[in-house]
Amino acid sequence: MDLLPTPATKAGRDGLQALLAKPRSAVIGLDFDGTLSPIVEDPEQARAHPDAVPALAILAPKVASVAVITGRPAEVAVRHGGFAGTPGLEHLVVLGHYGAERWDAATNTVTAPPPHPGVAAVRAELPGLLDRVGAGHGTWIEEKGRAVAVHTRRADDPQAVFEALRGPLADLATRHGLIVEPGRLVLELRPPGMDKGVALLDHVRATGAESVLYAGDDLGDLPAYAAVDKLRSDGVPGLLVCSGSTEVTELAERADVVVDGPEGVVALLRALAAHMA
Repeated sequence: MDLLPTPATKAGRDGLQALLAKPRSAVIGLDFDGTLSPIVEDPEQARAHPDAVPALAILAPKVASVAVITGRPAEVAVRHGGFAGTPGLEHLVVLGHYGAERWDAATNTVTAPPPHPGVAAVRAELPGLLDRVGAGHGTWIEEKGRAVAVHTRRADDPQAVFEALRGPLADLATRHGLIVEPGRLVLELRPPGMDKGVALLDHVRATGAESVLYAGDDLGDLPAYAAVDKLRSDGVPGLLVCSGSTEVTELAERADVVVDGPEGVVALLRALAAHMA
């Protein structure tokens, strides 16, 4: 049996205790890339850790809901995660594009509003902007449907290119009514108004959950951390988990529990399931 870690904070210990005491009133929120899936150079090659779906299939029937909350399109996260048609995951939901899209395992359908027109405008201008700032070589544009992202991981100096692009991409986004979401050597241009915190709060309140766990690894997960803090202040115990990396330290500094990447997240999910009635 995997051992449960001891949270570093009292709030985290209270959150874990609440999760274990009444699991059927708990929501488990999980980021995808870097949390359930190892970070890879090409995001199209990202796949869930091989033990992630088996662990979720054991845990999910014991809790109120498991929600994968991701910046990816919901359909892409479902495909790369291998979530569809898996026994035990009938009530899993994937909140894609920071909650703008929702996929339900029960119906295998995605619901979403119309796309923001600024995304198409930004997509058209991006190649020229990258050439003008001398960042064309080694960068890579990821098409995300309702958003577009620029990756610098393949550049000779990924961090320097990342920093050089922050200002120009912020200006471009602002002109078209979008915002820039920084991540692990990636800058995503997307519509405002939705983030992982909004998505998590809405889902927890919709399910009437009495406790919540959220696990993430990147800057885009900070709003979800803030949502858990908000829920705690409202009397809903919560546990903050960081899928640790050397690229981003902000989450580790705020987390109740830090685990070793997706493998550590999977071990935690298995341990939770083993300790739940």
